[in-house]
Amino acid sequence: MKKILLIIGAVVVAAGLVALMVYKQQSGYTKVLTAKIVRQDLATVVSGTGQIKAKTYVNLGATAQGRVTHFYVKEGDTVKKGETVATIENVQQEANVAGQQAAIAAAKTDISSYVAAEKTAEANVEHAKADLEQKRLDWERAQGLFQAGIMAKQDFDAKKAAYDTDIASVAQAVAGLNQAKAQTDSARGHLGTQVASLRFNQDLLDRTIAIAPFDGIVTNEPVREGEAVVIGIQNSEGSTLMTIADMSVVTAEVKVDETDIVNIQLGQPAEVTVDALPGKVFKGHVTLVGDQALLRSTGIATSQSTTGTEEAKDFKVVVTLDTPSSDLRPGLSTTAKITTAHKSGVLSLPIQALTMHDPNDDKPAGQGGVQAASSSSVSAPKSAPIQGVYVVDNDEKHKLRAKFVPVTTGITGATDIEVLSGLTDGQEIVIGPFKTLRALKSNALVKRDTAKPVLPSSGGNS
Repeated sequence: MKKILLIIGAVVVAAGLVALMVYKQQSGYTKVLTAKIVRQDLATVVSGTGQIKAKTYVNLGATAQGRVTHFYVKEGDTVKKGETVATIENVQQEANVAGQQAAIAAAKTDISSYVAAEKTAEANVEHAKADLEQKRLDWERAQGLFQAGIMAKQDFDAKKAAYDTDIASVAQAVAGLNQAKAQTDSARGHLGTQVASLRFNQDLLDRTIAIAPFDGIVTNEPVREGEAVVIGIQNSEGSTLMTIADMSVVTAEVKVDETDIVNIQLGQPAEVTVDALPGKVFKGHVTLVGDQALLRSTGIATSQSTTGTEEAKDFKVVVTLDTPSSDLRPGLSTTAKITTAHKSGVLSLPIQALTMHDPNDDKPAGQGGVQAASSSSVSAPKSAPIQGVYVVDNDEKHKLRAKFVPVTTGITGATDIEVLSGLTDGQEIVIGPFKTLRALKSNALVKRDTAKPVLPSSGGNS
């Protein structure tokens, strides 16, 4: 029995010695998670949410006041340019057009009669001129005969009077012709007035007929047949008959946070997803970057807001889809992921590995370090923290140490960031845990934590 107890005691002592040795070996070590620096493709993506919109759309408003007599299309129908889509009551306008057309027909008849009178006057002038020519010849012969003493003075005076009478007759015929021409010109002027009035009345009639301005889809009909509509007056909006959208060019109008808008430029590629079409991704590119900040709570531009409260702001960004689908409808909720930067095969490290390090923390006590600063009455000057990572490497005793290395970074991906300087491919760095990484000192002894993380139980806290 005594021998058994001695053996048990020896085993316990040996186990204690082993445990003590292990504890001494592990004392001063910090367990850390590590990863390797690798090369990969990185892309910086900015997301925004909004809705699908047609690039070209029109709110077809009422251009005449009255009751809607008929809708020829309904919401969701496809229309062609020039197609009649709705009519408003137009009895008065049609009557005005018909009356004006009758007045124009009467004016044309008057012009025809005046033209005929003008022709008659022209014939009278020609007849008077011919008669005058005959009287002139008779007068010239009478002068010769009278001078020769062959014609009596009475006959000579008669020839002279006939000649003078025909001169007056020609003048009278010419005046009648001028009067006929003036009447014709006046009638043509009245006809021009009637035509202008017809054009005015025809325009009023056309305003009661709504025409599709381009090929598109009817996306909204806020009024019904039989309802009265009004036209807009000054600052008062008129009634909207319907909205027609040209879906040949489709855009995603999204809002982007103010911190990301500086990275977005025209032409950048984007991927657009629509909540109503799961699994489909539409390629597109940025075609508009808004320059007005919008209040996130109201969507009103800051230049139009009267409140002075500070709140988050967004900017409007429009992405035009390269290949739109017929399934898309205006107003569908959408998300656009815009690639603002992309690089291939660059050195990268996990974002969580980056930390800010104070160089004073590495100085020994008495040389401006933390202990010296705390014991001195004059605090040591603070230096700006440096961005970098902890590189894991073996020291001269083949022990793992974490050494802080300053790093210059480039573009940022979803989980990784580009390394511009400070590291090389394949180096091992500390990536966590978060609390350990923030408290880690340069040249500290570390040990790789290979234990798997404990998953939370589904039964809740025990």
